[in-house]
Amino acid sequence: MTTLKGMLTVLAVDDEPPALDELAFLLRQDSHVSEVRTAADGAAALRELDAGDVDVIVLDIKMPGLTGLELARVLSRFRKAPEVVFVTAYDEHAVQAFDIGAADYVMKPYRPERLAEAIRRANAALQAGTTEVEDETIVVELAGVTRYVRRSDVLHVTAHGDYARLHTADGEHLVRMPLSTLAERWADAGFVRIHRSHLVALDQVRELRGQSGRLQAVVAGTRLPVARRHARELRELLAGRGGEHR
Repeated sequence: MTTLKGMLTVLAVDDEPPALDELAFLLRQDSHVSEVRTAADGAAALRELDAGDVDVIVLDIKMPGLTGLELARVLSRFRKAPEVVFVTAYDEHAVQAFDIGAADYVMKPYRPERLAEAIRRANAALQAGTTEVEDETIVVELAGVTRYVRRSDVLHVTAHGDYARLHTADGEHLVRMPLSTLAERWADAGFVRIHRSHLVALDQVRELRGQSGRLQAVVAGTRLPVARRHARELRELLAGRGGEHR
């Protein structure tokens, strides 16, 4: 299978033609994807899989005949199974989906950025199947002193003008790099944008709290605001991780 960034073959499966067309269109805009194939039901999807390797299958759950969940169970027995991303209008199947080993679970109607995040997660899972995502060392200089901060030690990041402040268990470190650059660069390493000023390591989010109608993510005892437009995505990602939140 191809697992290189920008070289993914994706199979989109949905029994509703308009939904399938929209899904295929959005997938073709993704820089990780080189080819998008389509199928209108589970049986057609299996025929497409027989026709050649597929890296990621993005499929609806409720379909006539072979449902998305049933198809995913069939795929789990493949010697080289593609990563599975479910897309659905219903949230009650999330537990079953992740029990099967789905890379992600995306709610309809599609949002391009959420679907792109799901493909990044599937790509990262493919990469992890062959090799661990390499850590990164960030060089930080302050008052003539050079320090080396590992990305894996970063709990969360806050915007500071043209700089970004890295928060670790040992303290804070300022780097001359915009938060937007780090958000894109570290997406495959599990970092998620929750606010225009905040980026978090998903595995460091211990809980979500409501405060005066606003959502907050708790990271290392620090409460960080979650923008409304990122709230749904964050909940979905935490559900996929199996993290506890309230």
